Amino acid sequence: MLVSKNDREVLRALASQIAEIATLPDQKETTSLWKALNGLKPKRPMVMIDQIPWHEMNVDDELTVLAENDFCRALETRLRRTLYCWHHMRADMVVEPEIEISKVIHGMDFGLQRVEKRAETDPSNDVVSHYYIDQLATEEDLDKIKIPEVVLDCEATDRAEAMAHEVFDGVLGVRMKGPVPCFAVWDRITEWHGAETTLWDLIDRPEHMHSIMSKLTEANLAMLDQLEEKGLLGCGQVTVHCTGAYTDELPAPGFDPEHPRTMDLWTFGMAQIFSEVSPAMHKEFELDYAQKWFERFGLGYYGCCEPLHNKIDLIDQLPRVRKISMSPWVDVEKGAEAISGRYVFSRKPSPAFLADAWDPEAVERDLRETLDRCNEHGCPLELILKDISTVAYQPQRLWEWSNIAMKVVGGVREETRLRAANAT
Repeated sequence: MLVSKNDREVLRALASQIAEIATLPDQKETTSLWKALNGLKPKRPMVMIDQIPWHEMNVDDELTVLAENDFCRALETRLRRTLYCWHHMRADMVVEPEIEISKVIHGMDFGLQRVEKRAETDPSNDVVSHYYIDQLATEEDLDKIKIPEVVLDCEATDRAEAMAHEVFDGVLGVRMKGPVPCFAVWDRITEWHGAETTLWDLIDRPEHMHSIMSKLTEANLAMLDQLEEKGLLGCGQVTVHCTGAYTDELPAPGFDPEHPRTMDLWTFGMAQIFSEVSPAMHKEFELDYAQKWFERFGLGYYGCCEPLHNKIDLIDQLPRVRKISMSPWVDVEKGAEAISGRYVFSRKPSPAFLADAWDPEAVERDLRETLDRCNEHGCPLELILKDISTVAYQPQRLWEWSNIAMKVVGGVREETRLRAANAT
């Protein structure tokens, strides 16, 4: 036996609840709504909540972990969080009748690790401030960037799969899944070169920054080649960058589940530090490189926290993009006008509403403003609340935000129905 009796009983009890929820008609209905949105023919806007401050959310021990083995504790955490979201802030989540287990893959790095100083305001919160030490100061330093050598750890992967089957067989399906890489090169450059240094060098040392970007793009594409050639890519995505990924357009014809291709997958990319650069510089130092990545995938999502309302014409040049991030700092009117009906307007409402004095009416006004502008310009819309650093240790704020958002978009899961569903 690989798993103790206690851990197996704890996990199977939770898995049984997941399995029961997964059979509800809601799952097919919500999946259909995501497919309509991602096909640019939405029936209504969609809502998701992700990147939650879980250390502030425990109520009545719903998130208290009881398993003993580290592997089992990680699985239990995932199951408890899924149940918690379903009962309190489900929005447009979909619960699948299976659990994904990551294959153990080594070598998906580029030879550098962060060297940093950190500042914390809440020791229980993993959201902290970073000051990154420059490791790419000279041309010679570029030799620190290595081409990945991707290797599947068969023994560790088989062990994880065996443990999962021992726990979940007869209750939930077990699906082994490989990675689905994204193109977030500027996040890595910022961590290795420093934020301020990176911005200054775009102006003062553009050749140096092009050298860094060229080498990292080459390394990322080499990693992608290896994952694809070795049949290690993930597939069957249910989310892409915190949004629903359900679509009838993927996988591509000729799909082999034992050997997924990039063309069968969603990808996403971003250049968050480019919130501070011009459209011309964004194109030169990011989008011209990102084209080589996006052209290999079936569908794409672009952007994160960087405001992109005045760069839509540049993103038009990226192949396969279907969703564009509209962060809390965008001009909603300009973004909606530029996107029109060509992409999903992936709105990121500000999580600051949950950190300051709670004002439900202000939340609703903000969401309705986005809805009105998207309706005016014919934009398919999703509301994706993420990057939630704190809810001031009042989890009910997040529950109420979910209810408000669902009311705004015309969803049926309002608070009274939620209570009725939980009672059953």
